[in-house]
Amino acid sequence: MRRRVAALLALVAMAASAASAASAATFDPVLRGTMLAFPRDFGSHPGYRIEWWYLTGNLESDQGPLGFQVTFFRVRNPEAEGNPSRFSPAQLLFAHAALADPARGRLLHDQRSARAYDDLVFARLADTDVRIDDWSLTRQSSVYRTRIAGEDFALDLEARPSEPVLLEGDRGFSRKGPLASQASYYYSEPQLRVTGTVRTGSGAWSVTGIAWLDHEWSSEYLAPEAVGWDWLGANLDDGSALMAFRMRGKDGSVVWSQATWRAKGGAPVSYGGDAVRFIPRRSWKSPRTGIDYPVAMTVQVGERRWTLDPLMDDQELDARESTGTLYWEGAVRIAGEGASGGRGYLELTGYDARVPF
Repeated sequence: MRRRVAALLALVAMAASAASAASAATFDPVLRGTMLAFPRDFGSHPGYRIEWWYLTGNLESDQGPLGFQVTFFRVRNPEAEGNPSRFSPAQLLFAHAALADPARGRLLHDQRSARAYDDLVFARLADTDVRIDDWSLTRQSSVYRTRIAGEDFALDLEARPSEPVLLEGDRGFSRKGPLASQASYYYSEPQLRVTGTVRTGSGAWSVTGIAWLDHEWSSEYLAPEAVGWDWLGANLDDGSALMAFRMRGKDGSVVWSQATWRAKGGAPVSYGGDAVRFIPRRSWKSPRTGIDYPVAMTVQVGERRWTLDPLMDDQELDARESTGTLYWEGAVRIAGEGASGGRGYLELTGYDARVPF
C-alpha cells in the first residue's frame, strides 16, 4: 500500500509539473457564459485539469448524531496522454471519506488513490458515476448512492433531491480569484434526503439525515496570492440553502469571496466582496499536527448572519498520502440571527501550508 501511494504521489507531482509547463491551451478553459447542460454535466469532464464530487451530510442514528463526507477527485495528467498503454496514468483518481462520531471524539477517515483503469477505476462521462475499486458515487434516476468500505468504517447511503440544482456564481461560472481565468464550473444539490446504513467496529445502524453535494471542475483554481479557503454548505431548516466561501491570502486577507443564498422554491441570490464575511469565534489546535483551525465561526452574507459550532472539534483530515493535504472538514450546527438555523459542513484549508492544487 505504501509503495502504491508513493508511486501515485510521484504521478501527482508529475501532473503538477506538466500543468505548470503546459500552455493554457493544454487544458479546457472555464468560460463565462457557458451554459451547464444536465444530465451530461453531472458526469466527468476529462479535458479539465481537476474535478471533484463532494458529498457531505448530517445524520441521525440510534447512537446519536453523525457527520459524513465522501469526495472523489479526478486529475488530468497531460504528460502521460501520448502513452498508448492501458496502464497509462493520463487520468488520476483520488477519494477521501470520513465519519464524525461525537461518541468517539475523533474523526474516522480513509483515502484511496489510483490511475483510471478499465472498469475498476473511472469517472464516467454521461452522468455521475465515479469508482475506485469498492468505493463509488453514482447517480441514477436523480438519486445518488455512495458505497465506501474503509478500514474502520463503511457507508452505504442514498441521497434524494428535494430541491432543484443550484447553479453557483454566474449561472454556474464561479470566480475564485481576481482574474477571470481563476474560475470553476460549479453547481450544488442542497437539501438531499439521506437514508442508509453506517458500520463501524462497534456495529451497524440505520441512519437518516440531510446532505449537500458539490461538483466542480476547473483548469486554474487557486490564485497565486491565495493559500487556501474557508467554505460552508448549509441546509437550513426552512428549506433554504446557503453556500459561502472566501479565498485567503498568506496574511489572512481575503483574496476573493462569494456566496449564494436560495430560499425554498425561490431563485438564487449571489453575493461577493465585503457582503461575505467569515469571522472566527473559537479555534481548536490539533494534538497531532499542531495546526490551529477556526472551528467556530460567524458567517455573514448580506444582512443575514449565522453562527457555526462544530459537531465535535476534532474533524481534521490527514490526506497527505493521497492529495498531499491537511485540512479540517467538519459537520456543524448552525444558529441563525434573524435567519433560519440548520446543519451543514465547514471546510478549512491552507492553515498549515498552501493548498497544492
